[in-house]
Amino acid sequence: MEQLAIQLFENKQIRVVWDAEKEKYYFSIVDVVQVLTESVDGRKYWNKLKQRLKAEGNESVTNCHQLKLPASDGKKYKTDVADLEQLLRLIQSIPSPKAEPLKRWLAEVGTQRIDQMIDPELTFQMAVEDYRRQAA
Repeated sequence: MEQLAIQLFENKQIRVVWDAEKEKYYFSIVDVVQVLTESVDGRKYWNKLKQRLKAEGNESVTNCHQLKLPASDGKKYKTDVADLEQLLRLIQSIPSPKAEPLKRWLAEVGTQRIDQMIDPELTFQMAVEDYRRQAA
């Protein structure tokens, strides 16, 4: 079962899905690219980067898959996602001063999940916080 959460990095939303069956997080690549590049349209940057990485034979692009995630218009669209390992490889491909802070943030997200597994009440509290953020 997949569970969507909106995480904030420097007040910018990154859509994150927890796949309980695989016990992995999947991150919206477009959201991460947009944060790193500070571009208005992270999708265009990601499409160009994806073409370049494929031409170089980069396996991390080939291994990315898509999930239906909600967009700003409220509808769900197929969106390229990456697990943590793939995402860290992609971050290395984008020259950005935000790369290191983003890596630290990813470590915090992982730590939160471990804490939630140890104390299930934290999962409930996080769900309430996510709901409040989405309703705002």
